Parts: sequence; C-alpha cells; structure tokens
Amino acid sequence: MEIPPKSPDGSEKSPQSKELITSNTASTLCMSSRSESVWTSASRSKWDIYHKPVIVVSVGAAIFLFGMVITSLSCFLPKNKDVYKMCGPAFLSLGLMLLVCGLVWIPIIRKKQKQRQKSQFLQSLKSFFFNR
Repeated sequence: MEIPPKSPDGSEKSPQSKELITSNTASTLCMSSRSESVWTSASRSKWDIYHKPVIVVSVGAAIFLFGMVITSLSCFLPKNKDVYKMCGPAFLSLGLMLLVCGLVWIPIIRKKQKQRQKSQFLQSLKSFFFNR
C-alpha cells in the first residue's frame, strides 16, 4: 500500500481533495439544470413561451384539413375509393388529436406561468423578511 504524499504546507489533504473542496458545484448545478428560467429572472417573450403548442395546433389543423380533403375525394372520385376511405379518417383522427392536444396545452402553460409568478413573489417576500 502506498501512502499519499503530504502537501507542501504540511496538511494531509491531497491536491485532488482541495480541488473538490474549492469547486463551485452549486453554480454548476444551477447552470446545468433543465429549466434555466427558474434561476434567471429574464422575462421571455410570448413566442418563446407558446411556440410549441402553436406549432402543434398548426400542424394538427393542417393534417385535419388534409384528412377532410382526402375523405371528400372518396365521394367524388370513384377510382381508388377504398384508399381514400382508409386514409381520410386516419388523417382526420390524427389531425384532431394534435389539434386538441395543442389547444389543451395552452391553458396549462398559462396556469404554470401564473404559479411561477406567484412563487417568485412569495420568494421575494420571504427573502425580504428573513434576510434582515
């Protein structure tokens, strides 16, 4: 067994343990977290907040309209009628599902934004009263 060498100042701590002690792990954790908006107070634009549900609603509406066109083609074109009757309702249901998911997602985001604002207000009140 080897005995680790002593440091020049006479303490028994190795250089690696000093690095671990002096490392800034708290700030590293904050920077690497998934939701940086909790740690930063910069306000985001409406597009940054709502861009995902808006895209889902737009794609869902486009697929739903495409499904309506394909379904109506089965009424007007006798050729390939079975293909239109199978694909049309599939696109209708997929588009409707995406449309509804996006429309439900928007109020959820609004509720989270309100809760976050209340939480930030309460945190500021706590820090005001308890850090005196």
